Amino acid sequence: MNLLEVKDVGKTYGSVIALREVSTVVNAGEVTCVLGDNGAGKSTLIKILAGVHRHDHGEYTVDGQPVRFTSPREALDRGIATVYQDLAVVPLMSVWRNFFLGSEPTVGFGPFRALDRKKARETTKRALADMGIDLRDVEQPVGTLSGGERQCVAIARAVYFGAKVLILDEPTAALGVKQAGVVLRYVAQAADRGLGVVLITHNPHHAYPVGDRFLLLKRGVALGSYEKADITLPELTRQMAGGAELEALEHELREVKGP
Repeated sequence: MNLLEVKDVGKTYGSVIALREVSTVVNAGEVTCVLGDNGAGKSTLIKILAGVHRHDHGEYTVDGQPVRFTSPREALDRGIATVYQDLAVVPLMSVWRNFFLGSEPTVGFGPFRALDRKKARETTKRALADMGIDLRDVEQPVGTLSGGERQCVAIARAVYFGAKVLILDEPTAALGVKQAGVVLRYVAQAADRGLGVVLITHNPHHAYPVGDRFLLLKRGVALGSYEKADITLPELTRQMAGGAELEALEHELREVKGP
């Protein structure tokens, strides 16, 4: 099922073309990976999908209907949740307080309403367990969690609050090999639950195991869009690394140094 699609989407900032004629699709139960180095246009595409910026050209559709979001709230109301690198968590607050931040459950009525701590704690623990995340204590400050665990809490939070499309901005960028593997496992699990996932990364070795579709960006232009069956990891890596440019550099160095 097609949840989200962009066709020939473009964005300019004055005379600077940040994105030009980029197209991709996000289906339920699949992971669409957007790959590219710094300055490739990944952040611009995220901001368009998440409702931070409007696109200037092309078409953006959600559930088959054209949209022009004016705020992230509008995107969220349509089930598009974005988890940025900084995660928007408060390190000194507990895991469950961060889980419900801004949407806390309450008991009572009117001026007598109070935070329902028991429900919040139980719901957080259950929602994390449903995603396969077993935390020792949801009372612990979120700042005491590893980077991978924090990413997983943010993913579980988005799933719990009804996201249909989950956009993950470089979730493994600052993580070690083991922690990156943990996060990628939960990315795959989110797709297994029927969500459409957009994984933004510069690492093809992280994208390929979980990805169903790969969009390669360079300087705001799509280098290519591939189904998993149509591209191998070595070829994806070669294109990401600028294979032709590296080959030219290798040839140039060989000429300088001699045989």
